Amino acid sequence: MSDDDKKPLGLGGSRPSTSRVRQSFSHGRTKSVVVEKKRKRVIVPKPGTSGGGSGGKSGGVNAPGISDVEMERRKKALLAAKAQEAERAAKEAEETARREAERDERRREKEEKEREEEERAARLRAKEQAEKEAKEAANKPAAKAKPQAAPEETVAPVDPAAVEAAAAKAPAKGPKRDDKGPARAEEKKPARGKGGDDRRSSGKLTISQALSGREGGRQRSMAAMKRAQERERRKSMGGKQEREKIIRDVQVPEAITVQELANRMAEKTAAVVKALMTNGIMATQNQTIDADTAELIVEEFGHKVVRVSDADVEEAIITVEDKEEDLEPRAPVITIMGHVDHGKTSVLDAIRKTNVVSGEAGGITQHIGAYQITTDDGTLLSFLDTPGHAAFTSMRARGAQVTDIVVLVVAADDSVMPQTIEAIHHAHAAEVPMIVAINKMDKPGADPDAVRAELLRHEVIVEAMSGDVQDVEMSALKGEGLDKLLEAISLQSELLELKANPNRNAEGAVIEAKLDVGRGPVATVLVQNGTLRKGDIFVVGEQYGKVRALINDKGERVDEAGPSVPVEVLGLNGAPEAGDVLNVVSSESEAREIADYRISAAKDKKAAAGAGTTLDQLLAKAKADENVSELPILVKADVQGSAEAIVQAMEKVGNDEVRVRVLHSGVGAITESDVTLAEASGAPIIGFNVRANAPARNSANQKGVEIRYYSIIYDLVDDVKAAASGLLSAEIKETFIGYATIKEVFKISGTGKIAGCEVTEGVARREAGVRLLRDNVVIHEGKLKTLKRFKDEVKEVQGGQECGMAFENYEDIREGDVIEIFETEEIERKLD
Repeated sequence: MSDDDKKPLGLGGSRPSTSRVRQSFSHGRTKSVVVEKKRKRVIVPKPGTSGGGSGGKSGGVNAPGISDVEMERRKKALLAAKAQEAERAAKEAEETARREAERDERRREKEEKEREEEERAARLRAKEQAEKEAKEAANKPAAKAKPQAAPEETVAPVDPAAVEAAAAKAPAKGPKRDDKGPARAEEKKPARGKGGDDRRSSGKLTISQALSGREGGRQRSMAAMKRAQERERRKSMGGKQEREKIIRDVQVPEAITVQELANRMAEKTAAVVKALMTNGIMATQNQTIDADTAELIVEEFGHKVVRVSDADVEEAIITVEDKEEDLEPRAPVITIMGHVDHGKTSVLDAIRKTNVVSGEAGGITQHIGAYQITTDDGTLLSFLDTPGHAAFTSMRARGAQVTDIVVLVVAADDSVMPQTIEAIHHAHAAEVPMIVAINKMDKPGADPDAVRAELLRHEVIVEAMSGDVQDVEMSALKGEGLDKLLEAISLQSELLELKANPNRNAEGAVIEAKLDVGRGPVATVLVQNGTLRKGDIFVVGEQYGKVRALINDKGERVDEAGPSVPVEVLGLNGAPEAGDVLNVVSSESEAREIADYRISAAKDKKAAAGAGTTLDQLLAKAKADENVSELPILVKADVQGSAEAIVQAMEKVGNDEVRVRVLHSGVGAITESDVTLAEASGAPIIGFNVRANAPARNSANQKGVEIRYYSIIYDLVDDVKAAASGLLSAEIKETFIGYATIKEVFKISGTGKIAGCEVTEGVARREAGVRLLRDNVVIHEGKLKTLKRFKDEVKEVQGGQECGMAFENYEDIREGDVIEIFETEEIERKLD
């Protein structure tokens, strides 16, 4: 045996078998290819690994690569899934059976009701038919021959057998039924879905069911059957009877559409349109008619008119009078008023033992402050501190309106001043009692008697002069006379017997409002009645909100504020106007509705004010404004009261030639939108105790908008006056310096006419202006072209000397004309 015949070493049977195959190609080419055929590998399981169950596919043998534990786990999972499926199927079958039972029960009840209704209708028809036949028989003459039949006929409707017979004879309006269900078995609907129930039992109706007259079709409702019975009854009673008209109370607003009016009257829209056309008003159902026309139509249809308007939303905050037993004593509200720098805030600081003056810019009060203190004897007092500057008139007026007692502070060394007189007028207008505090008694020039005498001229008679106004001499700086002032306030409050009801919705007045960074709109509110609590929904002016927090005058958070308690309120949707009234309402929708109505009313008021101007008035105003220069400005302040005071002060700046126009005023920081408006209008921005944010500063630098910051109202008003004064045209003042008479006129070629003159009075200057007078009439005004003395050009010629003069662009000069020589001077004007 040769080496070639030896088989290679290896596992028996594992080598693939080979064979040769010859492939044929085109053009007679062939190729021999070796093909290998591999056998499929068969894995023989090891002894002891075969499963004993019958779940495998190969007769109890596990699948390759799966252990017995895994196989057991899979079997358990399969059994659990089958059990869950069986349980789910049982539950579904039970639920289906329950629904079928409920459906059958509802269908049975409905059929029972319909059967009873049909029987009742049949008995009623039989009774009516019997009554009709009895009437006809009584009216016929032939019925007299058979008197014994009449009683039987009249009693027939009562007999149940007769009723059933009549019901059987009468045509049935609904589908015929027997005791077990529908009689029309041949028309029974085929079963749909599970259980064979129809869709009518589930409340659904298809178009085919509605059009078909089978069991699944739409049936007559109970109301329709009752109406039909009522019609038949009225018809059998003889004649058609009119239904009694229902008179309704119809609410008619200021404007209403025709269709809405018809709906409120429960009348046909076409009838209402016809009534309008009858009255000469051509209107369709969608057109709006006014309240008077609607009232005419409502009365024509016989209904009652109830006039309503949009202002009815205000009824939600109308309060009733409090009962006497509900009133409880409250703390008095005292307002400190007087002239600027007379020591109002110093008096309040001495009472409160604080130092508010040190925090005021320029040493003057520019905000209205609200404080509450407790005296040594336990008396609770609420104080309002008002500014004394002339620009803060509105603040002082608000302080006088919400106060109970006015303390008029007058400096003993300065006596009565303009704002002192204004404070007296505010107190008289508010009809509140007054206490005069003569302050600065520690100064050398103090003269309290002069103050009392000066007050007498303004109808303020103090007790020292046999009057009824208390006066106290004091010194806030040294703390003298404070106890007498507090004693006078306590005495006056006892005489007033101030009471309020704390157990009701709160009502108060906004003393001040501002836009605070981080806290949003904040309003200082003096509660006048009721109790303001955290979470209350309120409306104040054109704003509304929900109380998120209440902060007292000490900066502490409180949960509620009773009568005469000043607090800062957080939770508004916008900054209200100072002086607005705060009212607590029941819901946020009411508050929003009232605020929206007030906003629309304010817009309508402004529009009405503009619409009232005639075209002639507008043209006259435009003509007058042609000669008026305007200085536009934008005002942003820290609080609403300051912004209002600045706007009022700006309205007073100006005269017939120039005025200041405030384009926009508001509270809060200067924003980028303010800069944009200022750039479009070419106006500077005035910031009072506020600053511009970073985007606004960058925008102002890029656009070249001027922003000026102020903390004292004196400086603001003075600067605006100075800026407005720059728009005034300068005043031109003429000064006559001489006269000259023309003695002879010379004509020089290349130069023109030259007047030989003699200066008769004053002096003649070349830079001065001249007028040419002929027979004392001015015929020319201009300037000198040349002024010569002999052959030399000179600047001036003294009186009594001769000279030569030539006018610029004018040569009509004659002998005997007089030349008037004058100088002009421009004088800058300033606003008062």
